[in-house]
Amino acid sequence: MARPIKCRKVEFFPKDTYFVPLGKPKCKLEEVVLKIEELEAMRLKDIEGLKQEDCAEKMQISRQTFQNIIDDARKKVAIALSEGKAININGGNYTSYHCVFYCSDCDTTYPIQFEQDKTICPNCGSQKVNCSKKTNGCKKWCQESE
Repeated sequence: MARPIKCRKVEFFPKDTYFVPLGKPKCKLEEVVLKIEELEAMRLKDIEGLKQEDCAEKMQISRQTFQNIIDDARKKVAIALSEGKAININGGNYTSYHCVFYCSDCDTTYPIQFEQDKTICPNCGSQKVNCSKKTNGCKKWCQESE
C-alpha cells in the first residue's frame, strides 16, 4: 500500500492565478499548471531568500521533497516563459496555516495532515467534514487539490 500524500503547509495564496502571454490567440494557447505548493516553494526560496532547510521546515516537508517541488516549479515556469504558454496556478497537495477541519459526526476539529484528511475524518472515518472557517470567509484554497 502506498504512503498517503502528506500535505505541504502554505501561507501565501495569490490573488491572480492565471497569466497569459501578450498577443497570443486564445485558440492556440497551451497552459502549464503550477501547483500552489510549487508557487510557495519559489516564493520562500527566491523571493524571501530563505535557505532550503528553512523553506522545508516552513512547509513541513523534508529537504529532498522541497528540492523536488522547487525543481518542478522552476521547470514549469521556464517552459511557460520560453514556449509562450499560459501559467495556471491551482491544485496540489497542501493545507493552509489558517484552515482547520471539522467533523460533524464526532464533533472534533483537526488540522490537515494528509490529503485524505480533507474528505475523511482521521478520528472516526466519517466523510462529513468541512473547513471550520468556511462560513467565516475561508478561501477556496483549503478544499482544492489536484
